[in-house]
Amino acid sequence: MSFPPPAFSDIAKASNDLINRDFYHTAAGSNLEVKSKAPNGVSFNVKGKSAHEGSTSGSIEGKYVDASSESRLVFVAQWTHILTTSRNPGITLTQAWTTSNVLNSKFELDNQIAKGLKAELATDFIPSSKDFGAKLNLHFKQPNFHARAFFDMMKGPTANIDAVLGREGFLVGAEAGYDVQKAAITRYSAAVGYAVPQYSTAITATSNLSVFSAAYYHKVNSEVEAGAKATWDSKGSNNVGLEVASKYRLDPTSFAKAKVNDRGIASLAYNVLLRSGVTAGVGVSLDTQKLNESAHKVGTHFEFSG
Repeated sequence: MSFPPPAFSDIAKASNDLINRDFYHTAAGSNLEVKSKAPNGVSFNVKGKSAHEGSTSGSIEGKYVDASSESRLVFVAQWTHILTTSRNPGITLTQAWTTSNVLNSKFELDNQIAKGLKAELATDFIPSSKDFGAKLNLHFKQPNFHARAFFDMMKGPTANIDAVLGREGFLVGAEAGYDVQKAAITRYSAAVGYAVPQYSTAITATSNLSVFSAAYYHKVNSEVEAGAKATWDSKGSNNVGLEVASKYRLDPTSFAKAKVNDRGIASLAYNVLLRSGVTAGVGVSLDTQKLNESAHKVGTHFEFSG
């Protein structure tokens, strides 16, 4: 493997995406996503979500990529007004103000300090309570190596560090959390895996090596994908949770997905490209053991891009 391996959280990404993504019932209700790109290269992404109960949630995201310096400008706000944005070659600064009266700022350096190193400083400030938060995130990628470090300077301070080594498809990684004030390790996990374009498998041990998962993904052909995941909590019951999922591409513009778990919950989803820039999806979840009860979920998703 002459390229960087995936991050620790993505060792089982292929199977996790097949099992969890594009099942629109997970947040029962309706989801709307609108994407657009301005002539100056700034792209916008507006998302809205309604669960038919309570208020509607949403976000607006803007992103600018400077190809000449490979610097990136990213700003995210929850129905916000952007206050100021400034950019120098290789340096980005973004500020946002949310309707919850939170001021968010993000400073990013990508491949500027060292090759393969991305540094982010994210802060948030609540004027009403004078609460202030600051986080430093580091991402380092090299051939056969991928490491990340997340530091919360105001809470603890705490540090979460993970690293993955990869060679010829084989992956091995570990993760640990540390609380500086308590001088104690707060969490640790480990994982091993094997990934090639046609299939991948991974075994993870999380929650201080107490929750074990085994995942498998297989790209059968250009139309069919299949995967499964088994999970066992050594501190819980002796039962093993099992999920099996499959994806079938009906034609170049649509696909269908299905999955079922050991509790008898069956899920179906359908996604179709209606026209250029317009995508629609619908998903349903059925509790096969309670077909006569209101334990089922239905969700929809619409995406517009231009």
